[in-house]
Amino acid sequence: MTPFSLVAPASVDEAVAALRSDAAAGILAGGTDLLLDLDEGRTRAERLVSLRRLPWRTLDWTGEALAIGSTLPLRELEDDPDVRRRLPGLWQAVRAVGSVALRHRATIGGNLGRAAPASDLIPVLLTLDAEIELVGPAGTRTLPVDRFVLASRRTALGPAELIRSVRIPAARASAYRWQRVRPANDISQLAVAVARVAADGGWRVAVGGIPPRATLLPDVAEALGRGRPTDAALRAAADRASRDVALVADRRASEEYRRRLVGTLLRRAVADGLGGGGPA
Repeated sequence: MTPFSLVAPASVDEAVAALRSDAAAGILAGGTDLLLDLDEGRTRAERLVSLRRLPWRTLDWTGEALAIGSTLPLRELEDDPDVRRRLPGLWQAVRAVGSVALRHRATIGGNLGRAAPASDLIPVLLTLDAEIELVGPAGTRTLPVDRFVLASRRTALGPAELIRSVRIPAARASAYRWQRVRPANDISQLAVAVARVAADGGWRVAVGGIPPRATLLPDVAEALGRGRPTDAALRAAADRASRDVALVADRRASEEYRRRLVGTLLRRAVADGLGGGGPA
């Protein structure tokens, strides 16, 4: 690993100033990805700005809305009984991230900031209409996840900007299903997230685990209809997902395998979203 200096600002203003003074500095949250990339030479940085002293290790419910501080370890999110009960899809996705040891350090802000195509959290956050609160030299701004994550490892973060929190506007029935070879060690070959839309009984559907990024599938959601889908609606939605989603081959899975898999994961996720049970 190339030597680097580490600074740990005690305030948001200090953190922003540190990043403004060194545009090439890395941002250290949990470090589960960044430190490995530094060690293996995939990333180079002579300076890291640690966020550990900032007051963002928070989990706050306001009615049905949830605000998650960006430096909250995923294990704390996983252990919250209200998250499990009120946002089951998010809880399932958090549990899909690596091992218990990794979740003690990994953060939701770090996961979003790295914007990996196989992120377990981004598909669920898309279906939950989550927004990202950013803070930087120009103050604060908010972006929906779909506009924040642009492509593989690329986000809408501006110079010296930081992710302060993730905000989910309302609790809702939701589910997350994924497929991988070794559950605790591999990244997903494919994943499907679903959430119910309380206003009209409809659905939101997203697929992840594929480049260049997780994507919402409005046509698939429309095929599911409102409320409990009929068997015909489920078949139509699964066929549309298999046919229309831009699935590609990579080192984790072939295109054909993903096309066969996406409908199966969709059916399972919808069953979970309707209260049919899911991974514990």
